[in-house]
Amino acid sequence: MDVVLREVQDSDLPVFFRHMSDPESNRMAAFTSEDPTDRAAFDAHWARIRVSDAVIRTVVADGEVVGHTAVYGPPEEREVTYVIDRARWGRGIATLALRALLEAVPARPLHARAAADNAGSLRVLRKCGFVVTGHDRGFANARGEETDEVVLTLA
Repeated sequence: MDVVLREVQDSDLPVFFRHMSDPESNRMAAFTSEDPTDRAAFDAHWARIRVSDAVIRTVVADGEVVGHTAVYGPPEEREVTYVIDRARWGRGIATLALRALLEAVPARPLHARAAADNAGSLRVLRKCGFVVTGHDRGFANARGEETDEVVLTLA
């Protein structure tokens, strides 16, 4: 499988919106926007982050846009994130995309968070060298309840 990262294009946004408004994906991610089906809020969010200092890349697998990945936040607290189309989960795309992003953004440390029961995301992060450095609990919009979270760091 060929997985590459490229700059975000306007034509990617409807695909990202579809990925980010998928109820099952949101439940797994847990810590999502308040209303992932609000297209106006989605558009406003993307307008802000595309002009920020975040490093955001579109994930393309075998020629198809399948998600996005990013590094964002202040230097001491920079975090990684990624969203991959649920239809493509379990194929190694998230791991390949995150590894490519980590090569493109050499600054360390980087941090990540995942719902404690999100085994797939935790596996991706560990494969990419992140180690568990803490645990937290917070309100997860996608679940409507307090949810355990794992905090990881890549030094």
